[in-house]
Amino acid sequence: MKFWKALASFVLLVCIYQRSYAQDFDLMKIVDDNQVKKKEYTFATFKSTRAVNLHTSEVLGRRALDFRIAHRFSALNTGAYNAWGIDGPVNIQLSLEYSYDGRLMFGLARSSQDKMVDVFLKYRLIRQTIDGKTPFSVTWFSGMYYNNTNLSAGGPSENMYANSTNRLSYVHQLIIARKFNSNFSFQISPTYVHYNIVNLTKENNDSYSMGFVTRIKYSKRAAIVLEYVLRLSTYSPATYYDSMGIGWEIETGGHVFSVHLTNSLAIAENEFIPYTNTSWSGGVNGGVRLGFNISRVFAL
Repeated sequence: MKFWKALASFVLLVCIYQRSYAQDFDLMKIVDDNQVKKKEYTFATFKSTRAVNLHTSEVLGRRALDFRIAHRFSALNTGAYNAWGIDGPVNIQLSLEYSYDGRLMFGLARSSQDKMVDVFLKYRLIRQTIDGKTPFSVTWFSGMYYNNTNLSAGGPSENMYANSTNRLSYVHQLIIARKFNSNFSFQISPTYVHYNIVNLTKENNDSYSMGFVTRIKYSKRAAIVLEYVLRLSTYSPATYYDSMGIGWEIETGGHVFSVHLTNSLAIAENEFIPYTNTSWSGGVNGGVRLGFNISRVFAL
């Protein structure tokens, strides 16, 4: 009799345990089903914050500082006497870029051409996700530029910068990018440029353009980068050309190094986007030049 009572008690305990376990399992399943899955974002759509001249959609990571050196030699068609552009004139830009949170980035730069000083910010509005629900990234760029050139005596431009605000210009871009796969990325960047004052009476203070950038990765650390700026505003009587560049990009640890060919001597966005005055086609106005960018990122 004691045996049957013990067996009945054991069966009862097993039933109670199974029911309790089933309830706990169902509750955990409900929690798992309702839990919001953490988004997984694509990374390294572009390897650097620049392509050749244009900004890319990339923003520095958290608490990262980027020191950049950009250099443009003179045109290759200046010939052997000028060492195919190495002897100059040249343009060099030094810049510092910083991001605290990996989303908002600030920058400060100085270019030798026109003694240009510029400050800018980039803000990551939307980031592409791996699951495809957000198929592209969107970044906003705004820059302000100060031309520090001394005026020459005489001529119609002697009072051009009577007010210091006349030296200012601005660039705004909406950068839309997509990483199609691990080897191919593409972006477009509608651009607006504003000058507080312009030199030629037939030029406009405002101009519009569309930038295109593509990156083709062919090895673990190397890629080909191409960019083109389609000018939607044209000026007369001045003659300007669309900026275009092709570069070879290689990553070496904390450095990203790129060497490229471009028809733009200017590096600052307010100058090379609307005012590139040499072309790839050769002739009198031909001016393809060698250049390079060096980026060194520090984690702070």
